[in-house]
Amino acid sequence: MNTSLSRRGFLRHSAIATAGLTCWGGLGAGVPGANDRIVLAFMGTNGRGSDLARSFAKLPGVETAVVCDVDERAIAKGIQAASREQGRAPRGERDVRRVVEDPEVDALVIAAPDHWHGPATILACAAGKHVYVEKPATHNAREGELAIAAARRHNRVVQVGTQRRSFPQVTQAMELVHGGALGPVRFARAWYNNSRGSIGRGSEIPVPAWLDWALWQGPAPERPFRDNCVHYHWHWFWHWGTGELGNNGIHALDMCRWGLGVDFPKRVTSAGGRYHFDDDQESPDTQTATFDFGDKAIAWEGRSCHRFGLEGSGFGAGFYGDKGTLITDGTGYRLFDANAKEIEQVAGTGGDAPHLQNFLDCIRTGRRPAADIEEGHRSTLLCHLGNIAWRTGRTIECDPKTGRIAGDDRSMALWQREYREGWEPKG
Repeated sequence: MNTSLSRRGFLRHSAIATAGLTCWGGLGAGVPGANDRIVLAFMGTNGRGSDLARSFAKLPGVETAVVCDVDERAIAKGIQAASREQGRAPRGERDVRRVVEDPEVDALVIAAPDHWHGPATILACAAGKHVYVEKPATHNAREGELAIAAARRHNRVVQVGTQRRSFPQVTQAMELVHGGALGPVRFARAWYNNSRGSIGRGSEIPVPAWLDWALWQGPAPERPFRDNCVHYHWHWFWHWGTGELGNNGIHALDMCRWGLGVDFPKRVTSAGGRYHFDDDQESPDTQTATFDFGDKAIAWEGRSCHRFGLEGSGFGAGFYGDKGTLITDGTGYRLFDANAKEIEQVAGTGGDAPHLQNFLDCIRTGRRPAADIEEGHRSTLLCHLGNIAWRTGRTIECDPKTGRIAGDDRSMALWQREYREGWEPKG
């Protein structure tokens, strides 16, 4: 992978890269249990990455050595977030390729935009780093296959940020489903609601001085900078994002797949559109998707511009069995009998800490994490298949053993993407 930095960009990069070095020297000396200390680097610290840096820093035996972002303002955020908890400043970097070359770093935490998730995971595994990657696991289906291959080939722990896999009350809810409390369960439903506004019509403008636009794009084919893309609205452009299905649907679909005990669907359909605003957004604001597994099914409903949700919650998953129903809002759950009478309600606790601790524990023990990349890929693949069905307007037939699209070259063309020359990920 090769890109070039301007002289101004190189000088700015050098200044940022040295910002925390004087505070960082001698890390681990005299620290109890230093041999178990896990040194982290964070990629993407404008929002979610800084939250993760704060959360990881509160856990024992962890140090943050590097924060990496292409926005110099976000680097400052990340340094501040980590420093506040650990009492010393990590150094800043702009280019993740330099980060994974650092022999001190044990693991890379990826909270960059979706188009970076797969390539950065693969790059880090090849460099001998463990990976915590935010959802969705990848930008496209092929990257998921390559990420699994990279994790296995290099024997790396890769945890996907579908953190409900580690929530105690959600785990308890899944045990009820698996244990027969609902009787046979053949159908699950997932949903997400919000009240997002319009992203407007963007204009091509000069790249802001604080942003390295070439590195922000990274593996994605280069496009001109527009004023309605960075930092959040990239989610709604297929070139970089995966729509609401990949942004939030992944969490609910992961719970549905977990509860039903299914892997790959045999048939996928999707409907909906961009109904609320006439703007640049490419992904739908209203979408349904159905996933047929042969003897079981999952239905997804997403409404990004209408907050009122299903089953009394703006986000959740429902499991509908012959003897009862279980509804979870992603933290706790409600249990109903066959006559729709509520018989149990359990409040839940969220938070990242259990999922992050599980990742660290697995690095130390070599076990597979709660949301291993293989599980993360299977749930993310539902999002990709739903989006492919919507984008093509076709019913997608899949091989239920692999999840690959069968007999449809037009749909299979969206299984992977084109990359900027020199940035092609290799598993």
